[in-house]
Amino acid sequence: MKTKWKVAIGLGVVAIGGVAAFANYKMKQNAIVSVTTAMVSRQDLVSLVTASGEIKPRNYINIGSNANAPSRITEINVVEGQRVRKGQQLAKLESVQPEAQLAAQRANVATSEAESSATESGLLAADENIKSAQASIDRAKADAERSRLDYDRAKQLFEEKLIARQEYETKKSTYESNQAAIREAEARVNQLRAARTQQSAQLNAAQKRVAASQANLRSAADVLQRTFATSPIDGVVTNLPVRVGETVVPGIQNSAASLIMTIADMSIITAEVKVDETDIVNVSLGQKTEVTIDAIPGKKFVGKVIEIGNTAILRSTGLAASQSAISSQEAKDFKVVVALEAPPEEIRPGLSCTARITTATRPKALSIPIQALTVRQKGDLAAVKPGEKKPETESPAEIKAGKEEIQGVFVVKNGQASYKKVETGITGATEIEVTSGLGEGEEIITGSYKAIRTLRNETQVKVDNKTTTKAGS
Repeated sequence: MKTKWKVAIGLGVVAIGGVAAFANYKMKQNAIVSVTTAMVSRQDLVSLVTASGEIKPRNYINIGSNANAPSRITEINVVEGQRVRKGQQLAKLESVQPEAQLAAQRANVATSEAESSATESGLLAADENIKSAQASIDRAKADAERSRLDYDRAKQLFEEKLIARQEYETKKSTYESNQAAIREAEARVNQLRAARTQQSAQLNAAQKRVAASQANLRSAADVLQRTFATSPIDGVVTNLPVRVGETVVPGIQNSAASLIMTIADMSIITAEVKVDETDIVNVSLGQKTEVTIDAIPGKKFVGKVIEIGNTAILRSTGLAASQSAISSQEAKDFKVVVALEAPPEEIRPGLSCTARITTATRPKALSIPIQALTVRQKGDLAAVKPGEKKPETESPAEIKAGKEEIQGVFVVKNGQASYKKVETGITGATEIEVTSGLGEGEEIITGSYKAIRTLRNETQVKVDNKTTTKAGS
């Protein structure tokens, strides 16, 4: 073989070796995952729950018609936005028939009271007559006793032949006449008492008629009073959708035809917001809240939670979940009411707002970026040495144990990503508290998202935080 062919073959072998070495180097480089990292540090954490809703007064009342039939509005004495006092007359409905009924009942009361008064006077007169008749009985008894003594004395003298028969019979006749007078007076008393009993029954009936007519009068007065709309509280007229001459219908709740106006107590202003079902467990009474109102940009208002709803509300319909036939898998919210401490004068019910409820605070908490937290199955974390293979057959208990999910982060150690299980606490805007599993100053992998999602335990990694620095700058 010629020398030039030997040289060519040698150069070819060297080239092939170089290509193989370069390919091997590239494969090793590709096996190393490029990641971004951050240090575990301590900082103040604040856990917030954000919810949207609208401004509402704590106490507001819809004033409707209390009349017994549809009625026409004849007077409106207030305007929208006006402050009113409790008991102030707000509006008046048509009242011709109720006023006529009230006048008629007043006349009935006057008539029945006059009859009762006359009957009562007659009863008093009957009492006086009975007293007079009783006095007559007493007088007749006294006369009869005196005549009896005269008669007994005359009888003794007549038997002794000392007086004439005529005188004796005169005494006897006087005595018997006085006895008859007693019986006559007693009969008159009984007659007067019977008449008094009848008059007493008449008085009782008359008094009942008075009571009945007075009850009818109160009923008529109540019907007339229902034609006047009065304010039950001190407040502000926040809604006045009707005009004089329109007709309102009573007894229909949440109907535009029955609403005259709305009175709101503006002394306590609240933000009524809807909190997602995943956050409601962290909300409790008294928690401080920061409220922003869309119509008043650039200002933040302080408040606190005063009410937490117990009924889930479907997000799509606004109805209680217990009253809906829609699938229970639909997203739900819970009502939370926040009282504002110093509401501005220009605030109005119905304004859209956003509440940020502080559910927890941790000063100097050990924390990590939220994106560093990931989940792995226990079976995927078991290290396999080079040349070893996982057993092809596993028991059901081992399979179940291998599928157990473990929450943790990847820690950079000796150029490798080592998975560590961690326990977490409250969650801030971008950081989350670590309660166990990590120490301050440890370097953890925070990106990229793809790397964290696919990274395996004990994988070779290369730290490249230049991309993070550029993004931050």
